[in-house]
Amino acid sequence: MDHVNHILVVDDDHDIRTDVVDYLRKNGLRASATVDGRGMFAQLDATAFDLIVLDIMMPGDDGLMLCRTLRCGKHRAVPILLLTARDDETDRIVGMEMGADDYVVKPFSSRELLARITAVIRRSRMLPPNLRSTETVNAMSFGSWRLDARARQLIDQEGTIIALSGAEFRLLRVFLDNPQRVLSRNQLLNLTQGRDTEFFDRSIDLLVSRLRTLLDDNAKEQAYIKTVRSKGYVFSMPVTVHA
Repeated sequence: MDHVNHILVVDDDHDIRTDVVDYLRKNGLRASATVDGRGMFAQLDATAFDLIVLDIMMPGDDGLMLCRTLRCGKHRAVPILLLTARDDETDRIVGMEMGADDYVVKPFSSRELLARITAVIRRSRMLPPNLRSTETVNAMSFGSWRLDARARQLIDQEGTIIALSGAEFRLLRVFLDNPQRVLSRNQLLNLTQGRDTEFFDRSIDLLVSRLRTLLDDNAKEQAYIKTVRSKGYVFSMPVTVHA
């Protein structure tokens, strides 16, 4: 049986929550809903979801705080689409800093929301454009880390497994395929997101920051990902490929 994407809608507005769930179901998706962070984590612990639609303006822990918490926990690999009532670039940048994959401004059309959900899920599962589907790479090791390319998991020397979001996996994979090579922000955008993306240069900086945090890559030493002033980034660690 073909997989049907399951979406979790988190919004304290009853009308928006109900309308979104109904529309997604009418368009062939599975959809569940909850009103706050507590309900969100309870549902995530009980069910596997393909994407979370998360409202920013909620009482208690708002969507940005919940987004950051998600990206630091066991559900960090689930794509997140933020809903915001403010069309401000600052909000978008903050959302990206917290780990969101995209955002939609209220009021929004149901068709736009569905299109963005579909695009985010597609990107989260897509290998970087520079990788061929015929590749047989199973794992890649560097320093004290190992990347399981099949499961998209990062494993440290003690065997601790860290799940990667789609964006984190694609960026790390591009770096590992191009060690000791300086890559500009534009090159990284094209290799990880594709030319049809609406992402911006700073999103790469934010993703690099997230990867450095995952790798315990000291900001001053930059043992893995080095910043090359006015040029971009270079992955400086030797990489071993395991077929």
